[in-house]
Amino acid sequence: MKSDNVIQQKSFAFAIRIVNAYKYLIKEKQEFVLSKQMLRSGTSIGANVEESIGGQSKADFISKLSIAYKEARETLYWIKLLAATDYLNKEMSDSLLSDAEEICKIIGKIQISSKQT
Repeated sequence: MKSDNVIQQKSFAFAIRIVNAYKYLIKEKQEFVLSKQMLRSGTSIGANVEESIGGQSKADFISKLSIAYKEARETLYWIKLLAATDYLNKEMSDSLLSDAEEICKIIGKIQISSKQT
C-alpha cells in the first residue's frame, strides 16, 4: 500500500472499522442481517479502490472508482439504519458516518479531476 495514496489508506482503515463494528453487532447486539449488508458494502469500498489503482485504462479506473463511491453511499445507508434502530449508539454511528462521508468526498473529487484530464 502506497503511503501517499490517501483514499487507499482511508478506505482500508475504514474497512477495519467496519469489520470491528460488524463483530460488535453480531456478538453484543445479536444482529446478523443489517450488519452483514454494512460489512459487505463497507469493505467493498477499499476493494474497488484497489481495483481502480490496477485499472487497465482511464475508463476502467473511473468505473472502479464509481463503484467504490456507490458502495460508500450504500454503507452510509446501512449505518444510518443501524443507528435509527438502536443497534449502533450515536457516538459509533456519528464516527462511522463521518469517515464514510469523507471517503465519498475524496472519491468524488478524484472522479471529477480524472474526468477533466
